[in-house]
Amino acid sequence: MFASLFEHYDRLVLFDTETTGLTYSRDEIIEFAAVVVEAADGEPKITREYDELVALSPGGFVPPKIQQLTGISTQDLRERGLSKTRVCRDIAELIAGNTLLLAYNAHFDLSFLFYLLLRSGDPAILKGKDKLDLLTVFRDRHSYPHRLCSAIEAYGLSGKVVNSHRAVDDVLATVAVMEEMEKEKDDLLRYVNLFGYNPKYGIEGKPIGSVTYKAQPYDPVKPLYET
Repeated sequence: MFASLFEHYDRLVLFDTETTGLTYSRDEIIEFAAVVVEAADGEPKITREYDELVALSPGGFVPPKIQQLTGISTQDLRERGLSKTRVCRDIAELIAGNTLLLAYNAHFDLSFLFYLLLRSGDPAILKGKDKLDLLTVFRDRHSYPHRLCSAIEAYGLSGKVVNSHRAVDDVLATVAVMEEMEKEKDDLLRYVNLFGYNPKYGIEGKPIGSVTYKAQPYDPVKPLYET
């Protein structure tokens, strides 16, 4: 499993965030979760799980709609949220070395991660890290809709994993989705640093410098790496 990826990387770090909103430069990460996958005796194994609430900036709060969606309250973050600097140090440790970063809708999560590191850590830790967006892969293989819950259903994972809008659940669901994707077609390596975007809306926010972006239709025609 993931043999082609482990030929190039020592570890895979899949991650997910919950945030106070959708604006990278203004809103904040309130939960960060990640799993580290490494090859042991030729088999991929989850060697570490990380899931922490992140303290808000002074004066910050969780909007009611976000609290309703995630179940995370402003009080939860005051009582149990780790400081942003601590979370940034933890992330630096998680992704050290020859690591591939993966997420479902990676542009969103990486954009928030960059701003967190810019304010409270060192964004240079992202430099040179290859990135894989599993949403791009799913859009290449399956017709609309393309949410994580759509992928869970398409791969027959309902009841095994959940898309709960809590970062730890969603990142574990993403691991399961990726396993099914590789069984479906062994071309994940072709999507490294290649992100698709909706041609109707364009790229949201700032492009990531190390990533190539290509317009991707709702209904798959041919792999994005062949366009």
